[in-house]
Amino acid sequence: MVSTNYAPEHAGIGPYATQIAEHWAGLGHDTHVFAGMPHYPSWSLDPQYKGAFQRTEKRAGVTVHRRRHTVPGRQTAVKRAAFEGSILVHGAVAPPRMPKPHAVLAQMPSLAGGVLAARLAARWKVPYVPVVQDLMGAAAAQSGISGGDKAAALAARAEAYALKRATLVGVIHETFVDKVVAMGVDPKRIRLVPNWSHVEVPSAPRGETRRHMGWAPNQTVVLHSGNMGLKQGLEVLVGAARLDPRVRFVLMGDGSQRSALAELSADVPNLDIIPPAEDGKFPDILAAADVLAVTQHAAVLDMSVPSKLTSYFAAGRPVVASVAAEGGTAQEVERSGAGVLVAPEDPRALLKAVHALADDPVTADELGAAGPRHVAANLSREAGLARIDALIDEALGGPLP
Repeated sequence: MVSTNYAPEHAGIGPYATQIAEHWAGLGHDTHVFAGMPHYPSWSLDPQYKGAFQRTEKRAGVTVHRRRHTVPGRQTAVKRAAFEGSILVHGAVAPPRMPKPHAVLAQMPSLAGGVLAARLAARWKVPYVPVVQDLMGAAAAQSGISGGDKAAALAARAEAYALKRATLVGVIHETFVDKVVAMGVDPKRIRLVPNWSHVEVPSAPRGETRRHMGWAPNQTVVLHSGNMGLKQGLEVLVGAARLDPRVRFVLMGDGSQRSALAELSADVPNLDIIPPAEDGKFPDILAAADVLAVTQHAAVLDMSVPSKLTSYFAAGRPVVASVAAEGGTAQEVERSGAGVLVAPEDPRALLKAVHALADDPVTADELGAAGPRHVAANLSREAGLARIDALIDEALGGPLP
C-alpha cells in the first residue's frame, strides 16, 4: 500500500489505511506500507519522528517504510505543491526495499502517493489499484487555498496520470464517478468501495463523560470533531455560537486553521477549542454531545465524504450538516436518516436546527438511533474490508491461494 497517511495518525485517511494493512497482515499476507511521517491533522510533525529522514518499522505485523517530506503549517498552493513534491521526490529516489508484491493499492490523496504507486506497480509489473478518498483538483479549486486555480490544474493532471494507469479504481462515494470518468478512466473499471465506521461503539455512560468534559446536564452541546482546515468552513460554528450564548459549541481536533479559529472566537465564551480525543475516549465524547456538526464551504460540492460521518453515525447522536445539498456529504446524511441538512455558511439556519432538536428530544433520539442502524447495515468494518479484498482479488483475477 502507498498511503502518505498512516498510524499513529488517528483522523482522516490514516485509520482506513491502517486497518486495511493490519487486516491483510492478520490474514498472513506479507504487507508493506510506503508512508509519510505522521503529521495529520495538526499539520505538524509528530515529535517521535523529528529528525528522521527515513525509517522502517513494524506496526501490528505490517512493515512501514517512511520517507521525510515537508509539513506545511499553513495551506497555500505553493506550500501544498512543496509537500506533494517532497513526497514524490523522496519516494522516487528511495523506494521501499522489499520483495516484489502481488499488487499495489494506493490511498488518494496524496497526489504524489498515487503517482508513486502507479510507477512502482509498473516497475514490478503488478496490478495497481487506487482508492479515491478525495480529489485534490476539485478540493484546491473549491477550498479557498491561495493559488487554488493553478493548484487545481496541476492536481487534476497528476490525478489523471495516476488514475488512467490503474487496473481498477475504487471510489468511496458515487459522486466521484463522473469526475474519475472525465479524467479518462473507463467507467467499467470503477468500483464503489465505501468507507466504514472505524471506531468502537460508545461504552461509558453519557452523564459520566459530560461531567468529565465539564458539560452541564441541561446545556445543549454542539460538537464538531476532526480536521480544522479551510474546506470545513468552521467559521459558521463561531457565528452560531455568537448568536446564542446558552448553547455550547465545541471544536475538537486540530488543523491548519486552528489558530485562526481561536483568534476569531477569542471573545466567544461559549465556544471551546480542545485537542483531539484519545482513541479510547473518542466514541464516548461523541456520544456525550447533544448534536454532532459537519460543515463545509458553500462551494464544496464534489469533495470527499468526511470520514468523521461514519464515526458520528456510530455515536448515536443526531447530525446537523451545514453543507451543499447537491454534495456527497448531504447525500450520505440523508441516506442514513440520522440528521438534518441546513444551508452552508448560514449560522442562523444552523442554530435554528440545533434549537429544534433541543426542543424535541424524541425526534433527536430517533435521528440519533438511525445512525447505529445505518452503520450495522452498511458501514461495518467487516463489510468495508471485504469490499477492499474483493477489489484486490478482482484486479488479481482471483484471490491468492
